[in-house]
Amino acid sequence: MDILVDLPFLFLGLVLLSALASAVKIVQEYERGVIFRLGRLIGPKGPGLFFIIPLIDRMVKVDLRVVTLDVPSQEAITRDNVTVKVNAVVFFRVVDPSSAIVQVEDFKRATWNIAQTTLRNVLGQSLLDELLSNREEINKKLQHIIDETTEPWGVKVSIVEVKDVELPQSMQRAMAKQAEAEREKRAKIVHAEGEFDAAQKLSDAAKLMAQNPVSIQLRYLQTLTEISVEKNSTIIFPVPINLLEKLSELSSDLLK
Repeated sequence: MDILVDLPFLFLGLVLLSALASAVKIVQEYERGVIFRLGRLIGPKGPGLFFIIPLIDRMVKVDLRVVTLDVPSQEAITRDNVTVKVNAVVFFRVVDPSSAIVQVEDFKRATWNIAQTTLRNVLGQSLLDELLSNREEINKKLQHIIDETTEPWGVKVSIVEVKDVELPQSMQRAMAKQAEAEREKRAKIVHAEGEFDAAQKLSDAAKLMAQNPVSIQLRYLQTLTEISVEKNSTIIFPVPINLLEKLSELSSDLLK
């Protein structure tokens, strides 16, 4: 009989305990709890421990950490009529938890969709050379457009990076031929510059030797010495008459 009397009190105690447990909420440092009271927005709470009114308040958790969103390859035609496939990665985070819940049904999916659409639009407005050589500007343009769209949702897009650019095989071969032609052009320019410098040095040396005739004679003697060392055959080497005269004069001076 006593057990039957205690059952209502036991049931009431369980109900009160359950209500107290549902009233206590804990959110992490990187989370916020958006509170709705009878369907009306109260606002975000947290982090840490706080209480809500059971059966009247409802809480929705929102993660404030940076989210990495992979945008799959998008096929588009650039402004110079080249078909490309480009994928990207988007980094964003929630800065206004209330707007992220109230203004959009699923902010992650909405950001993902707007990133795909924006990527195709920007590719269609860009030249292929800009996409390949000026990717930083493309990234900034994408980030600015996507961030403007997601701002009313309480979402901040901080970084957008284009990862891979896939070109058609025909375009890859054309670019390889262009690169090879550029390398050959640079090699020919370097070779021509070397020939020009060598000719300039020879011209300067000729002018200097013309101003000093003795240096020409010494050069003849040096050449004879080099040939005699490297070759064992008889070589007829033309010797200027003035050089012989100088040698004769030198011999006469030594005999005196």
